[in-house]
Amino acid sequence: RVRLVESGGGSVQAGGSLRLSCTASGYTYTVRCMAWFKQGPGEVRERVAYLYSGGGSAYLADSAKGRFTIRSENAGNTVVLQMTGLKVEDSGIYYCGALSGGGDCRTSNPDYWGQGTQVNVSS
Repeated sequence: RVRLVESGGGSVQAGGSLRLSCTASGYTYTVRCMAWFKQGPGEVRERVAYLYSGGGSAYLADSAKGRFTIRSENAGNTVVLQMTGLKVEDSGIYYCGALSGGGDCRTSNPDYWGQGTQVNVSS
């Protein structure tokens, strides 16, 4: 089993920056990719970014391109989402997810989820 712990959410004004971290523990060697999802009020959870394990390629949603970056730290056990130029519409709960079984990192739901961290962006 893989356990995910997120940190780094908070409240900022539009244009500000936040750094979200997700640290995996447990059977991390099984993780193929890790991703960040956002869930706004009354919205479905949507994929914002993902990163293949072992320094593989990264993906950013169109809404995140040019403003967010995703990278791994801590020998790949931590995935960081650096968010800059934040907008009000970026507000929501951000969840970290890890895919370790079959499935496509681009489209499949993760096998494991973190508890979520709240991001509030005010105008």
